[in-house]
Amino acid sequence: MKVGLALPSFVDDPEVPIRVARAADDAGLDGVFVYDHLFRAAADGTRRPALECLTLLGALAVETRRITLGTLVVRATLRPPATLAASLDTVRRIAGDRLVVGVGAGDRQSVAEMEEFGLGFGTLGERLAALAATCDALGERDLPVWVGGSARHVGPVAVAHARGWNRWGVGVERFAAEREALGPLPAGFALTWGGLVALGADRDTAEAKAVRLGAGPDVLVGDPAAVADALRPFADAGAAWAILGPLDSSEEANAALAAEIAARC
Repeated sequence: MKVGLALPSFVDDPEVPIRVARAADDAGLDGVFVYDHLFRAAADGTRRPALECLTLLGALAVETRRITLGTLVVRATLRPPATLAASLDTVRRIAGDRLVVGVGAGDRQSVAEMEEFGLGFGTLGERLAALAATCDALGERDLPVWVGGSARHVGPVAVAHARGWNRWGVGVERFAAEREALGPLPAGFALTWGGLVALGADRDTAEAKAVRLGAGPDVLVGDPAAVADALRPFADAGAAWAILGPLDSSEEANAALAAEIAARC
């Protein structure tokens, strides 16, 4: 199983995610991934900044050497398919074959963004149609696409129009059940998982961090050995990648810890 790291996208300074990506590249980690939001609401309701994902990807392509770069996920309804495909194709020209494009239909967390900018959230059917059209536009440029979301909603689009599927934040039993719901898969189709983590060099450090940052019950908490043990059942269920989203994503030390997890998986 390959292991990736979600970068800190909700910061003012782009050097923060660039530093984490450089550390991940140097540590030998498999990939780094960026979110796609125009802004983000903090727990207290205040608005957090967000770095635009395509611009950030271009910077990461220049600042790193070997690591896979990806989106998790870029929203199909936020940009016209041709515009998104042209932008990502430009990133691919800079990054080479290191680019993976995670794309989604949007969820309730993106409603406020879409409505504030006059785009409308759309019905599920409208969003799935946009997702399929975006996957096709990206596929025409031979960009590797993973569709993110529940198998119930996006599974048919993923299998018919993409090269992979990503499921975020579910346990291994549900991941396995949704994988079965996808049905027969095309050759080379990638199954991937992602979720939040609180990492530490040892168990006590990880658990203290989880308490300090208010980790919920779905957050993986532990040292590299423990987290690797928790990820192996996902690999057994077919996951080729695990994308880890640290609660303290701006901390460069997470890159080396994630690389140690990858070495154990």
